[in-house]
Amino acid sequence: MASRPDGYGYTADCEKTKAKKYNAELEQEERAWISGILKKPFPAGSFGDALKSGVILCKLMNALQHGSVKKISEASTAFPQMENISNFLSAAKKYGVADTNLFQTADLYDGTNIGQVVVCIDGLGRAAQKHGFKGPVLGVKEAAGEARHFTEEQKRSGDAIIGLQMGTSAGANQSGMNMGKLRGVQ
Repeated sequence: MASRPDGYGYTADCEKTKAKKYNAELEQEERAWISGILKKPFPAGSFGDALKSGVILCKLMNALQHGSVKKISEASTAFPQMENISNFLSAAKKYGVADTNLFQTADLYDGTNIGQVVVCIDGLGRAAQKHGFKGPVLGVKEAAGEARHFTEEQKRSGDAIIGLQMGTSAGANQSGMNMGKLRGVQ
């Protein structure tokens, strides 16, 4: 993880918000889910350090959707590892993980926002269920929208209803309004 000084004010608030996102129980479920899919034990140590190279993420993505990450680099230098992470994120987005669930490459590589990485993998688990993946399950299944069909008569009946969300005009009038007239002060 990157060594950064403690922040103050807004920076400290942002760091607290990131820390609140992190869910240790969900991380443990994700470790088991990933090792169940890849059929290998998840590496010991911190979650971020195990995923930092991006290799496990790319292999996970390829297990869910064959060929979604074309090139996986096993190099130990920064650029290929960040490229692996970036390739995973592109494949995850194409697979159906919502933009709000994705993380930035630096969030994982620098270890600055592991909570968002956990959120992303949870989103990947939901997307896998949506695609009908036959294997270990992570998270709850996303709800699918239900199309509603209304007749023309039902649509027209709504035109006669005045929505009170905009307020009411009961008792309102323009008495006492000065429309361009000077105010008479004595």
